[in-house]
Amino acid sequence: MQTQHLHIVFIWYWISVIFMPAYAFNFEADFKLITTQKVFTAGTPVTLEFTTKNNTQPQLYVSNSFGATLLTPTAIKNRIQYSIPQHIASKTGVIYWSLRTAKTPLNGQLTIVSAPAVDLIQTYLGPPSISAGANDYTMLVAIPTDAYDNPLTDGTKVAVKRQFLNTQRIDTVTIQHSISYKNIFSTLKTGRILISSSCYAFNSKEYDVNVMPAPPYDFKIRYHRHHHFADGNQITTFTTSTIKDAYGNTTSDGTYVEFFIKTKANYILKTSGTTLDGVATAKMIHPNHEDTWSVKAFVDGMAESDALVLNYKAVISDFDLTRSTDNRKITVGPLFSFMHQMIPDGLEVTLDVYRNAILIETLRKGTSEGYVNFKLNPNQFPKGNYTFKVHAASITKTLNAVALW
Repeated sequence: MQTQHLHIVFIWYWISVIFMPAYAFNFEADFKLITTQKVFTAGTPVTLEFTTKNNTQPQLYVSNSFGATLLTPTAIKNRIQYSIPQHIASKTGVIYWSLRTAKTPLNGQLTIVSAPAVDLIQTYLGPPSISAGANDYTMLVAIPTDAYDNPLTDGTKVAVKRQFLNTQRIDTVTIQHSISYKNIFSTLKTGRILISSSCYAFNSKEYDVNVMPAPPYDFKIRYHRHHHFADGNQITTFTTSTIKDAYGNTTSDGTYVEFFIKTKANYILKTSGTTLDGVATAKMIHPNHEDTWSVKAFVDGMAESDALVLNYKAVISDFDLTRSTDNRKITVGPLFSFMHQMIPDGLEVTLDVYRNAILIETLRKGTSEGYVNFKLNPNQFPKGNYTFKVHAASITKTLNAVALW
């Protein structure tokens, strides 16, 4: 019975030997890391060296944020060496390694830091323009990198230089989370701020940011006209004072200014202009009848002017109406202006045509040499009795029960 048990044990021994994985024969191998350096500078050779008791040469698994690979060692007597590839050793961060042996797996990590030298400063600046007043700001982001495009280590000092008018200033910031930045606030005056950065004696190129005027402040308006008569022909010109912000800076060219005109009848007229050297100009034709204007200008949502009141005196107090024999031609005029001269061409005159107390048509024409002629087409206005109302310069005259032939 004991002999039978011995045979069974012997058979199982040989089966286990036949099917045992090949690496299990390395159980006698004993590896020990003898490289003590844990931190390396990017771009320098990185080598891991182990001692071994036999000629076993397992592969080394290496990984970092850029990928992973298996390395085959170089044997030197009772030692083996693994050289980390350049594309891994030149990138900052942590390298994880693992030497998997049958007896005791070995694991560890290395740290790659950037070289203390700058090959390039990546710079970002924005926005490119800010408002005056020391409240608005632009941000400069500087990322110094070494020859392998690695950001420098946190805590590295970066100098931010700026120049405005006759003033120069240097601020020192430190790299945090691989970048450095500086908020650069606007000045009280408009102009251009020149900005650059430097690190380890390496200087970036020059950048600039424009300090633009702040939102405009309230302003005044004035007007100019050749006369105060409501001839419907001359032009009244409205002009703003020099529009500035709260810090005395002239507003940017092209600032849009709207002029609102309220008439005596509570109608709203509008004209507009854009600034040049801080001054905006707009024009409006005179009314064709006596009127009073209240004028005010606005820079939408930001500033407004004082109010002006303008009076326009009527130039037409009466006019004549004449008719042809068949009443199909109605002549309005002559229309005289303030010096008893003929009214300028283009004054609008309207003719309202009524039949059976119902308005059926309104005709409009402009004056020519002081007269307006209305011709009533028989196809449009057949024979019958009509009422005509003529409007010129806010004066209305009525012709009742006019028979058209």
